[in-house]
Amino acid sequence: MDIIALEQHSAAQLVDKLRRVPLLEQPDVFVYEHALITLERIHTDYLNPAQNYIWLQELRKTQELHWSLAALGVDLFRLDGYVTYTVRQADGSEATYDLYPPIVEESVEADGTLTAVINDGMHRVYLARLEWIIPQVVYIRGVPKAFPYYAFPRPEGWEGLDLLAENPNPQTYLKKCHRQRENKKLFRDFQAVFHNVGRPRSRLLKS
Repeated sequence: MDIIALEQHSAAQLVDKLRRVPLLEQPDVFVYEHALITLERIHTDYLNPAQNYIWLQELRKTQELHWSLAALGVDLFRLDGYVTYTVRQADGSEATYDLYPPIVEESVEADGTLTAVINDGMHRVYLARLEWIIPQVVYIRGVPKAFPYYAFPRPEGWEGLDLLAENPNPQTYLKKCHRQRENKKLFRDFQAVFHNVGRPRSRLLKS
């Protein structure tokens, strides 16, 4: 991965942007506006995945990003804010991305269990687990009860997670157990305030 430019941003700048993240289908609703947002190092045993699988191509991309950032003195697992980086791609074009720590939301489930649901950054958390690292995450408390994360955390946690070579077909594979039929109404639109965080970046494997 050919990173040609890198800019680091503070934790305060990260929190300010997160407070302006809207819901995808309700852009006037800012679910983190009044939440308690902190950067914390949390063992992966205490983080709850909602996704039932790891996509190997995305995991490899995450490894490449980890190594490329490390060569520039940046720790993927301890960003202390967020970074903006530009990659020169195989065709000579450039693409710029923002990268923030994994987003974790505190959620109380129907049986009273307090969970720490991985909202964004599943593959980075899994890579940290493989490398025996306690990652830094964005931990968010006080999300309005009317707007929980759109999928339930897995009751089994990390146990039984599938490692898949291909991104599975949602018609034949349960990627996540959604909280409601119109689950996208609860989807957080990080792309509204960050650069290129809502689209696949697997092309970076070839950069």
